[in-house]
Amino acid sequence: MTSRYSTAAAIVLAVMLASCASQPPEKEQDSASGSVVPPKSRYAVEHDFAPLRPISPEEVVDATPQPDPILAVGNMSPYVIDGVTYEVLKDYRSYSERGIASWYGAKFTGHETSNGELYDVYQASAAHKSLPIPCFARVTNLDNGKSIVVRVNDRGPFHADRLIDLSYAAAVKLGYMEKGTANVEVEVIDVVGVEDRRDASYGKYRYLQLGAFGSEATARTLLAELQDLLSAPVFISPVEAGGTKLYRVRIGPVDDKKHLLALQQRLQDSGYEAGQPLP
Repeated sequence: MTSRYSTAAAIVLAVMLASCASQPPEKEQDSASGSVVPPKSRYAVEHDFAPLRPISPEEVVDATPQPDPILAVGNMSPYVIDGVTYEVLKDYRSYSERGIASWYGAKFTGHETSNGELYDVYQASAAHKSLPIPCFARVTNLDNGKSIVVRVNDRGPFHADRLIDLSYAAAVKLGYMEKGTANVEVEVIDVVGVEDRRDASYGKYRYLQLGAFGSEATARTLLAELQDLLSAPVFISPVEAGGTKLYRVRIGPVDDKKHLLALQQRLQDSGYEAGQPLP
């Protein structure tokens, strides 16, 4: 059975594959996600910009390295953007590379990163073309010696001359937010005791997301259907994204992997998408 919501769910999954490399709004740049989803269908504004509430470097907190499982979501390999093929590194623990860092800001706030997490300009996160998601890396600004630990949870920047795209907060901490780019060194932090589970689908995820809709009425219709179908809690989680409100339909929390699998099977048997696992 084909769900009436399958197209919307497919779009949600598709946009998770790519991130746009960004600079301050006065510098025009191409949208890297344009080859997957037209920018205007995903974002309310054409150019990126800094958030309305600025922060100081002292307010930016390093990401805390932890043994998160490397799941299938966000780690499709190989994948193609603008005709260029990229592969996710299998041997990455000793990864160290130098190149140019850019940053992305408020245009992307509230939108899902490649592994389904929501982008937050004030968190120390990053997008990388080939590092597995999630992983942690220390990024050092070679121009001033400042460094920060970031959580890599997105794909990009898809520009030949750039190595990594940092969050607005990370760029502030490294002192290049106003300049737009910096020469950096990226070193993966090997979290001892972590075993890759690239083919896993669950890890510590406790929610399923069935879609994100611009129409609250559509979200509520799906909510009512799922409430009649499932025993697990179903709720709508609104989010502001680039001046547009999205209504996310989510299921959970669930008790364990077995419960999560049962919910996904129930959805599939009833003609719905299985749902995207989320923390």
